[in-house]
Amino acid sequence: MSHRYLDESLDLDDVRPGARVEVTGDEARHAVAVSRLRVGERVSIGDGRGRVVEGAVTAAEPRRLEVEVDDVRDEPEPAQRLTLVQALAKGDRDELAVQAATELGVDRIVPWSATRSVSRWEGPKAEKGRVRWATIVREAVKQSLRSRIPAVEPVAATRELPVRLAGERMLLLVPGAATPLAGIRPDGRDLALVVGPEGGMDPAEIERLVEAGAEPVRLGESVLRTSTAGPAAIAVLSVALGRW
Repeated sequence: MSHRYLDESLDLDDVRPGARVEVTGDEARHAVAVSRLRVGERVSIGDGRGRVVEGAVTAAEPRRLEVEVDDVRDEPEPAQRLTLVQALAKGDRDELAVQAATELGVDRIVPWSATRSVSRWEGPKAEKGRVRWATIVREAVKQSLRSRIPAVEPVAATRELPVRLAGERMLLLVPGAATPLAGIRPDGRDLALVVGPEGGMDPAEIERLVEAGAEPVRLGESVLRTSTAGPAAIAVLSVALGRW
């Protein structure tokens, strides 16, 4: 199935094979005008909350897509959720990290205003930045054919992270840390991976988070950019969690 479309306003709970599902607005316009879907082609439609229906297109109009459902699937929430705490970074490096992390299966994203973050989300810019990341996440979900859209939370300061991540196992990605990430074994708690900006985390920041229960871990001997460190670590953790 190469085409997936999302409509979070849909109620697919009672949909069964034989029913018809309709997508309208911009999502339908993209399907018909950009992807050039035609009657008879197979697509999948999700509600972003785990339910996906598949079937053949029965109507392809400029702002209306209709599908006759022949298959319905549900993807349960993972037993252990994986959160990416991504520091704000210059350029589009944080956005690249968020996009790749979504494709790789992250379940929640927390933007982090780290001490060394060059980029700052303050005032109206904070919500604008969150919405921008949420849009990137949504498109990555469609591209990777995921059925659940990870939440993108409001930006957090360092002092807020222990509260935001309460009950989760917090892993700090720190070059040179004694513990290799590949050696981490799940203990039943949700995992929260904390990735610093270009230039790394401030030592005082690391100390503060460690005092709150965080565990410093390393990927390897090389130092990765913030745009690649998080996704690489998520791949490692996906193996540990048995997702891959």
